[in-house]
Amino acid sequence: MPVVALLGAALVALIASSWLLNRDALRAAVEAQIRAVTGLDLVIKGGTDISVFPGSYVSFHDVGLRGGAAADPALTVDVLTANLRLLPLLLQRFEIADVMMLRPHIRVVRDINGDSNWTPFVGRIAQTMKPGADNQLSFSEIRIQDGTLSYEDPVRQVKEALDDIDLSLAWPSISRSFAATGQFDWRGQRVDGSVSISDFLAALSGDRSGFKARLASAPLKLAFDGTAANRTSLMMEGTLTVDTPSLRNALHWTGQEPPGGGGFGRFALKARANAVGASVALTNVNVELDGNVAEGVMTYANNGRQSLQATLAADALDFTPYISTFRLLASGAHDWNRQLFDLNSLSMTDLDIRLSAARMTVGPSKLGRTALGANLRNGALALSVGEAQIYGGIAKGSFALSRIDADADVKAQFQFTDVDLQACASELFGINKLSGHGNLGVSLAAFGSSPFALAQSLDGTATLTGHDGAISGFNAEQLLKRLERRPLSGTGNFRSGSTPYDNLTIAVKFSDGVATLDDVHVEGPARITLTGTASVPSREFDMKGTASLASASATPGFELPFVVQGPWDDPLIFPDPDSLIRRSPGAAPLLDALKNNPKARDSVRSVIEQLTGGTKRAAPDEAAPAPANAPAVGDAKSN
Repeated sequence: MPVVALLGAALVALIASSWLLNRDALRAAVEAQIRAVTGLDLVIKGGTDISVFPGSYVSFHDVGLRGGAAADPALTVDVLTANLRLLPLLLQRFEIADVMMLRPHIRVVRDINGDSNWTPFVGRIAQTMKPGADNQLSFSEIRIQDGTLSYEDPVRQVKEALDDIDLSLAWPSISRSFAATGQFDWRGQRVDGSVSISDFLAALSGDRSGFKARLASAPLKLAFDGTAANRTSLMMEGTLTVDTPSLRNALHWTGQEPPGGGGFGRFALKARANAVGASVALTNVNVELDGNVAEGVMTYANNGRQSLQATLAADALDFTPYISTFRLLASGAHDWNRQLFDLNSLSMTDLDIRLSAARMTVGPSKLGRTALGANLRNGALALSVGEAQIYGGIAKGSFALSRIDADADVKAQFQFTDVDLQACASELFGINKLSGHGNLGVSLAAFGSSPFALAQSLDGTATLTGHDGAISGFNAEQLLKRLERRPLSGTGNFRSGSTPYDNLTIAVKFSDGVATLDDVHVEGPARITLTGTASVPSREFDMKGTASLASASATPGFELPFVVQGPWDDPLIFPDPDSLIRRSPGAAPLLDALKNNPKARDSVRSVIEQLTGGTKRAAPDEAAPAPANAPAVGDAKSN
């Protein structure tokens, strides 16, 4: 009964207090306390609800909080509810326990000095939290429900918006710590976030304080654990971790345009971060991208233009995903790709990267120990290869790519030393008929908007020296020996086998997409010299040369002029028919006898060329009638 009586008395006191309470004084006290705590003027446009029992609160409708002389309010709230502490209320003292904001709109605007319209609020909070302050902070929590936030930075031309904000701010009324947890929508994604500050007063004053932050969404997860200070500029030091299933999607979500069309999938980073302003230095970096894992240091800055510097080392790197969408040749592999380049990514950021790896893969090419550097600045890319183990040898050189409007200006200089020529020629030039070992040097330049345009404008030089190899597709030694015995025996199936060589020398000069053979020598059982041109845009040969058998004596051996025509991957080789006819004991006198009779001479020559495979057969309606001495041709063939 005494307990019941006590509760009844308390109930009667509450009801009496609600009747006797000076509601105008309560409203004024709550307004003054909010103004004292936040440093913002409270502008109430709507009505006010006051309740003491069963709930003790004051609700303001259509509220604006404005800082100083600012014309626009920094915060507008549909309903601002201040929940009151019950026991002080019974003693006619009005103390706010917590504040709830329904559908608030928070507006943050930065000026040219980096300050914002919320700077007075931060300064006021710092004053009220100092020990011995006249207006000690009294409420311990602020809840935001269904809020929005708009951020504007006219200097950097940045505008952002957060929607559907549900946050709980643990205000440090008792301890010195501050925490915020909740959710919000940003760019179509729901984000879970939390922030923890160990010394809120020190943080508001710009001094160092413990700081933890976590953001988690479907595209990206980010966490930081360390310290932060903000005296003249924001400084942070601690452990940074980033994780995303697709870096390409994460960059799109944050408003960045990833380069190229391939790669940039799974990404993870963990490092020791030291941030000053818009610059972040990362040490003890462990980064993973598309299965490539590397360690080293990185620096990122965004002072009006993004820049990234990195020095990384890895055991194995695979660059195939990043070049998978780039095609020099069309799908049929017989013509150059005519698709226009997309060079927009060259102008978006600056890069300065140093990479070293024990193994590296670039498309079909397998590299051993490799050290390279990449520098991208103001739309110009410079790639330097200090040393790379490739094709069984060593490669060094540089590659430069710059953007001029929609065209690409390309320059390449490379030196391959003691490489496997079969693998090198096949992967670099699409020529798979050469084997052996040797040295290759190229110095090339091209300009255009597509691979085909680059091929049309190709200029430069290329030199190749090889040894102990072979040229597949024909056996020059066997062919020459057969034709030496029987000049008009026909070529037979000579497009098989291979021509071995001891030494090979090739010197080529490129001009406007045409390669001119300055010096081509093949030394071996058969000696071959070549002159002529090769069209890079059409990928065809138009050359002539001389093949001869090596002779130990001073007397010259058998020599056979020939012509090479047709596509690079499957050229046609024609022996010179005049030379074969003149070496035939039966056909040479016949040819001399017909010199003064052009019509008969052309008919005989046409038949002989058909027998030797020297040229294509004439159409039936264009072929001349067989001469009366056609049997002599048969006799010549038997020779």
